[in-house]
Amino acid sequence: MNSEPDGLAEGRGRLLVLALLALIAGAASGLLGAVFRLALERADRFRDSVVAWAHGEALAGLLLIISVAAAATALAAWLVRRFSPDATGSGIPVVEAELQKEQPEAPLRLIPVKFIGGVLAMGAGLALGREGPTIQMGASLAHLFGTTFRRNSDECRALLAAGAGAGLATAFNAPIAGAVFVLEELVRRFETRITITTLGASAGAIAVARVLLGTAPDFHVGRLPYSGFGAVPPIHIAFGIVAGFLGVAYNRTILGALAAAKRLRRLRVELRAAVVGATVGLLAWFAPAVVGGGDPITQRTLGGKEVLATLALVFVLRFALGPVSYAAGTPGGLFAPMLVLGSQTGVLFGILCGSLFPGVATNPTELAVVGMAAFFTAVVRAPVTGIILVIEMTGTFTQFLPMLGACFAAMLVPTLLRDPPIYDSLRLD
Repeated sequence: MNSEPDGLAEGRGRLLVLALLALIAGAASGLLGAVFRLALERADRFRDSVVAWAHGEALAGLLLIISVAAAATALAAWLVRRFSPDATGSGIPVVEAELQKEQPEAPLRLIPVKFIGGVLAMGAGLALGREGPTIQMGASLAHLFGTTFRRNSDECRALLAAGAGAGLATAFNAPIAGAVFVLEELVRRFETRITITTLGASAGAIAVARVLLGTAPDFHVGRLPYSGFGAVPPIHIAFGIVAGFLGVAYNRTILGALAAAKRLRRLRVELRAAVVGATVGLLAWFAPAVVGGGDPITQRTLGGKEVLATLALVFVLRFALGPVSYAAGTPGGLFAPMLVLGSQTGVLFGILCGSLFPGVATNPTELAVVGMAAFFTAVVRAPVTGIILVIEMTGTFTQFLPMLGACFAAMLVPTLLRDPPIYDSLRLD
């Protein structure tokens, strides 16, 4: 009986070691991401309590809130500039560049800068998402495991991608979306080794994270009925077209805010960040529920607890606040703010359709769920990730068909307009 060739046996052995490392690295990323989420939740509660207390101090309280928000944002920007410039923004374009070997892997000091800077910036109330820091920290941590255990460059690259997926899985309690995001957005092809490591890392991350964060979906949505095929055209495709145009506008607003910040390069980044922080602090004084990552806003929107006038005003404010916050030069992502706008777009579209076409039956909550996936697709151009992410975050799988129709149109519009996906634009920026 012929024995197995040495090369094949060695290849299987290396794959087994890589798979085990992916599980361990994913667990470590899940622990780090869960602690980061808990720190952000505490920072949000602290900000809300300080704002509530400050209202009793009149003008002195207002100045205190503005000053603290400005100082926290400036400190976050200083940490990035001084210790790890790659820690600015979401970090996803940096991870993509590292995977494409366009730049070397960021040094490990990125992790504390991303963690502390993210807590400072988002705790101050900037409209940024937690997923950017968890993705980049997870990628860096997983790559460390690869280099520590002397894996070759291809295996370290696979672990880097897997760690990024583990970070997204932890950020939104969405393990499948984390794995799909790696294949659809980061590497953009099916590669067996990366697929195995990504699945293992996401599984390890979510197993650990759920011990600290619980097992419930991030958003609570009542039971929604299944939608038949006849419910898709024309309303959900029409909605997808609207989401597509809004996604193009949002991308250009983000890039415009970054371009404006570059034109002010004569001012130190800390000063520019302080101005953004002070503006957010002023907004927090008058409307504390509007600032921050936005999960409470999304939950209220999904629960139908926003009146039309308030919903429209908050949408306009958040549409501007997200890009301005991103241009501050601090750590923070784009996903959570996009989910806010997507859910609000769905509800506003549903209300408008109900007013203009009384015969068209629309459920604002259904359209809010669909809107989260459609707006994400319009901005990122990763429809499968968007659909799975929203399903996992809401626990709602009955809207799969409407999401499919809306994401089809939301993907088509920016493609026809030749508007690049946001992370492609940020990589080239």
